[in-house]
Amino acid sequence: MRVAGLISGTSHDGIDAATVDFALDGDVLEADIVAVSTTPYDAVLRARLAASLPPAAVAMAEVCALDTLIGQAFAAVAASCGPVDLVCSHGQTVFHWVDDGVARGTLQLGQPAWIACRTGVPVISNLRSKDVVLGGQGAPLVPVLDALLLADVPGVVAAVNIGGISNVTVRTDVGMLVAYDIGPGNALIDATVVELTGEPFDRDGRIAAEGRVDAGLLADLLAEPYYALAAPKSTGKELFNAAYLTHYRSRHPGVAGADMVATLTALTVATIAAELRRCAVDAIVVTGGGWSNPVLRRGLQQRLDVRWIDSASLGVPAAAKEAVAFALIGWYTAHGLPAALPSCTGAAEPAILGSITPGAGPLVLPPPMDRPPAALRLRASRTPAVQ
Repeated sequence: MRVAGLISGTSHDGIDAATVDFALDGDVLEADIVAVSTTPYDAVLRARLAASLPPAAVAMAEVCALDTLIGQAFAAVAASCGPVDLVCSHGQTVFHWVDDGVARGTLQLGQPAWIACRTGVPVISNLRSKDVVLGGQGAPLVPVLDALLLADVPGVVAAVNIGGISNVTVRTDVGMLVAYDIGPGNALIDATVVELTGEPFDRDGRIAAEGRVDAGLLADLLAEPYYALAAPKSTGKELFNAAYLTHYRSRHPGVAGADMVATLTALTVATIAAELRRCAVDAIVVTGGGWSNPVLRRGLQQRLDVRWIDSASLGVPAAAKEAVAFALIGWYTAHGLPAALPSCTGAAEPAILGSITPGAGPLVLPPPMDRPPAALRLRASRTPAVQ
């Protein structure tokens, strides 16, 4: 089965796609990554999307319009993935409702009917809601891939993804898997850089490198109560947004420009490093856009005495891990397998994820499986193209 996995993350800068060929060989799932790509949002659409995110008040008319426009954008990307049997579309998270540590609801836009009609194949979407209904956080969902990727790595091992929000999956010394959102990742850095320069992110960490970390502001930021919450937990731009930055700027009016970016980069480094030290990890694999920031990367490497694993050595391109994960989740759902792990999300039971929008013909799914694959053999069958 060939599956296209699609996602736009909390940085809302574009749509990541991975086309993966899956074939079961006994209890081993063979997965060939045929292609990966990143397609930036149209500038006007991205501006409308950014303007709709918390803490903005948004009319339902704009929510409806964005659902359509994002769905059309995802449909165009899906059509560029080549012939597939199934699309698994995460869509774009616009609100993740967490109240006193409990996830109450989650909303991803990107109407799947546009994808189904454009490609003619079934589309799995609305991937987080069932886990939330079952008492889970609805996040992170990537651990279903992490569990298989890290299976043969010795010791206590962690997989960290640094997107708009940073998250971690840890396999403990007794083999238990835990996962949760750590903190703002790139979210606060990006918001500051947009305000300073109009650019979407701190390319190559240049602005952070020019600035100096303000110790007082950093200490104040690190007192954020979210960091002290026990896992499972999840967060998003409902908390870490422009209004959050405005609050801290008012408390530290002397910090501006490059110093603010340097301090926010140090915050991301400090929060990730603290969690990995607390978990006493031996080895780490890092993915996501934040890992391409040299200042952030050096900060983590200087703070952590661990073995660093290149994600490519595990068979997954660093920039495409989440898209590959959603392709895998699509394959799991199509085969009647739960992909949300209660030890990671806190749900009462494992959940088969998503809603299915049929394609051009009758909906035909593979026979359901009674147990998941024991192992994953992931490889790039050719050099993936990144747009």
